[in-house]
Amino acid sequence: MSEHDTALAKSFTVVLSVLVVIAISFYFIADMVTSKPEGEAPNERMQAKILENIKPVGEVNVGAVPATAAAPEAAGPRSGVDVYNASCMGCHSTGVAGAPKLGDKAAWSARAEKGIDGLLSTAISGVNAMPPKGTCAACSDDELKAAIEHMLKESGL
Repeated sequence: MSEHDTALAKSFTVVLSVLVVIAISFYFIADMVTSKPEGEAPNERMQAKILENIKPVGEVNVGAVPATAAAPEAAGPRSGVDVYNASCMGCHSTGVAGAPKLGDKAAWSARAEKGIDGLLSTAISGVNAMPPKGTCAACSDDELKAAIEHMLKESGL
């Protein structure tokens, strides 16, 4: 082999050796800076801070279930206007996804031919983009019927 061929190997060996010496030097310097004299007690403030940082965020309660207040009883069925304002207005005031608008007699006339029971059945089961019971899953059938009657009345039917 020529001297030119071994130059790369020699340079690589020298650079690697220098890097190893530097790494070992850094290790010993870091060890001297961070080590404590033997017998020195740990810093109490630091220990308290560590314990605070690793304390649990919450606890699991496996004891008896605490007594809770009973849910207030409903004051009775809501009116058709209340149900409409709370659950139906979002779609029926603007005609979203083909919903008949409140006050649009032509749109409601075709649907009113089914009768109130037919409309109630459709509202309970859902139709097209309207999910079952619209957006009022907690509504009773009587409340839905009252809301339908309100929409028909406001549409002139």
